[in-house]
Amino acid sequence: MTLNKTITEIVNGTIESINTLVASETKIGKLALITEPYPHDGIGVLIGMTGDIRGRVLIDGKPEMFSSIGQAMFGMPIEGEMLESFSGELGNMLAGNLATNLSAKGLVMDITPPTVLVGQSKVYGFDKAVRLPVELTGLGELKIVLMIDMDLK
Repeated sequence: MTLNKTITEIVNGTIESINTLVASETKIGKLALITEPYPHDGIGVLIGMTGDIRGRVLIDGKPEMFSSIGQAMFGMPIEGEMLESFSGELGNMLAGNLATNLSAKGLVMDITPPTVLVGQSKVYGFDKAVRLPVELTGLGELKIVLMIDMDLK
C-alpha cells in the first residue's frame, strides 16, 4: 500500500472512529502537515501504534471539551482526576476503534496503553506528522495528530 493510501486509510478510520463513539455532529477541518515540536496545552492522550502501521496518535483538546464529551456520554459532569482518567479511556477507545477499522482494510495495527498529558508541553520524536482538526458540534474541537513512522512526502 502506498504512503498516501495508508495515510488516507488512517485519517478515514480516525474520522469513522470519532463518529462511532461521540454522539455529536462533526465538522472535519483541513488536514495539515506539521513538523516537531508540536505544542500541546490542555489534555492530550498519546497512544503508540505498532504492526503494519507504526507511530503515535495524539488526541489533543481543552479540558472543557473532554468534560463535555464525558457528560454527553454518561449524563454527568466529569472533573479532576476522573476527567484525566476518562480522557485516557476515550483515547484508548478511539485508537482501538481505529485499529478495528483498519483491520477491515487489511492493515494490522495494535495500540499501546494511553499516556495522558495535562498542561503545557511540546511533543518531540517525529519528523513529520499530520494534524486533523475535528469540531464536535456543541462540545468543542479535538486535534488529532498522527505521527506515522514512514517517510511523509
